[in-house]
Amino acid sequence: MVFWGIIHRMVLIELLKVFSVALVAITGLILLAGIFSEAMRNGFGPLQILMCIPLLLPSLLPYTIPPTTLFATCVVYGRLSADSEILALKAAGVHVVHVVWPAILLGLVTSAITMYFFLELIPSTGNMLRNQVFGDVEELLYGMLRKDGVIAHPNISVEIHVKSVHGRKLHDAIFKRRAADGKGFDVIAYAKEAELRVDLAHRLIMVHMRQCQIVQGNSVGFVDSKIWPVEIPNGFGGSETKHRAMDMTWMELFAYHEKARLGQEQTADEIKLREAQMVLGNPQTKDEKDLAQLVEILKYHRGIMTSTFAEMHMRPALALGCLCFALVGCPVGIWFSKSDYLSAFITCFIPIVVIYYPLMLCMFNMARVGTVPPWAGVFAADAIMLVIGLILFRRMARN
Repeated sequence: MVFWGIIHRMVLIELLKVFSVALVAITGLILLAGIFSEAMRNGFGPLQILMCIPLLLPSLLPYTIPPTTLFATCVVYGRLSADSEILALKAAGVHVVHVVWPAILLGLVTSAITMYFFLELIPSTGNMLRNQVFGDVEELLYGMLRKDGVIAHPNISVEIHVKSVHGRKLHDAIFKRRAADGKGFDVIAYAKEAELRVDLAHRLIMVHMRQCQIVQGNSVGFVDSKIWPVEIPNGFGGSETKHRAMDMTWMELFAYHEKARLGQEQTADEIKLREAQMVLGNPQTKDEKDLAQLVEILKYHRGIMTSTFAEMHMRPALALGCLCFALVGCPVGIWFSKSDYLSAFITCFIPIVVIYYPLMLCMFNMARVGTVPPWAGVFAADAIMLVIGLILFRRMARN
């Protein structure tokens, strides 16, 4: 039996067929659910929904490709076993282990593709999603008013209520400005008609109100036209800079980690110098406060290093899951001999969802805060799957 022959090509073709159909179906369902969820929550228009689809798709693939690999191997090898083709190959003197090479190849290729997506594509499209879809702050605000009739963001110092929105016109608008102490409102304005304009250069939302009645404290005034400037807070409408490890490309992760490492070394040297000065002289209260502040800065740099290091391990660990799933799916599919899709799905997919992903995410969170080393924590789920796969393969080879 050669390493690669006609039987391998036939199995690989079947694997690719099932994998392609299942990937489109699973990713499509999750994509539609995510799109409609965001649209309902943020009041997206048709154009924003269309923009979301290609930008959201890459970020879903690392979570749909591994289960699809598992599903394809279970279905194809379950069919081979159910149709007695595995038995026929054994009778022809072909060892069953030779039949699994196409599944291993599929696992390797899908792992490589998933890791490639993590290098640049997923972080880039994620930032494009925030900048392009949520970056249109004006359209986002109008969408919120059309959907809920109110803008009440916790980081915006005002609330805006409207009765109806016709085009760009807000009818029967109420403008409320929060008091400086955060208790109640110090200004309330009622307008027959209003309009919003966004000045991104100065990060302001301009609320233009007409036929306006203004209530401020015990005084009431009337003006024909009034423009209220409202500052756009950081983090609203996708305007925040990339500060999370998951938002960075592979090269940006290394640069961010190196920057944090240098910051940690510099802060540690400053702490040693300050401690030495305090030992030689009389410590002042200011020196003690500065030292405490330096310690907090040191913790901050260490936290960044830990989170970025965990992210560096998380991405290849998720990609390696494709190969792990392929190794488990082959023997399980052969043993259960299920030729239908539903049985294969229940046999393998549900245990993986219950065990693999919860363990992966739990260990990642622990590694991100430094509770466990990233190399030992993040890869724990993959290691368990590999051990299970090897045990199943050994038992299958003996039989």
